Amino acid sequence: MSHPSSQHNGTIAHHPYDEYGRGPTLILVPGLDGTALLFYRQVPLLGSRFHVLTFPLPDDPRCTMDSLVDDLRQLIEEVVEQRGHERVLLCGESFGGALSLSFALAYPQLLLGLVIINSFPVVRRRLRLSLAPRLLRIVPWAAMPLVRRFTESRLHSPHTLAVDLAEFHERTRSIGRDGYIRRLEILQTYDVRNQLGRIRTPTLLLAGDLDHLVPSVKEARFMASRMPHAVFQILRGYGHVCLINHDFNLLDRIVPWLDSLQ
Repeated sequence: MSHPSSQHNGTIAHHPYDEYGRGPTLILVPGLDGTALLFYRQVPLLGSRFHVLTFPLPDDPRCTMDSLVDDLRQLIEEVVEQRGHERVLLCGESFGGALSLSFALAYPQLLLGLVIINSFPVVRRRLRLSLAPRLLRIVPWAAMPLVRRFTESRLHSPHTLAVDLAEFHERTRSIGRDGYIRRLEILQTYDVRNQLGRIRTPTLLLAGDLDHLVPSVKEARFMASRMPHAVFQILRGYGHVCLINHDFNLLDRIVPWLDSLQ
């Protein structure tokens, strides 16, 4: 697999982003971490076929799902204007999947397709979700790396390499407290179950069968049954944080699906 032909950090208007490769535009939207740093294995692979942008989420205690959707709209419109009129592929992981589904409901005309990874149309464990922000305000943020080590079995695939676990812990040190807590609060009112039928954008739903954080397979099957142009694939042997795995290539999932749409 060749590396992307171009790679740089940049800003379009006030939006910071990382940019790699050439081809159709693919925007990667991160999960609760918000940093987009956990796409590090996938970006070089995807950059061999796509013009890849990462979309870090703001560390902002005042943001809402609507404001995040609007920030993403501005980025897409500015990128499209620079590159000529085209629609983009939007790929969201976990919380990023929720944001991507919300975006598809608001601005379907800007999208060529959706790729949703280990995500959901609603968080069903409402009590646990409501307690999490309160607990995180009590726990010293400096202790979070230790907390993540104790929750590794719920987050990662069983065969994740030690080097990738170490990289995960190093990169998640950049997570901002305010933004992380705010994203948990946003999920308390997030629910697009009754709107899934309106999402006519072609969608690939990917779900790890060993995801112990989210019932990803169940949620993907639910969404696929209600979205008119969605298909889902089970990622066998993978947990919630699957994109850091040495043997996982997102490009191999996206390209056959995208080619089938032609």
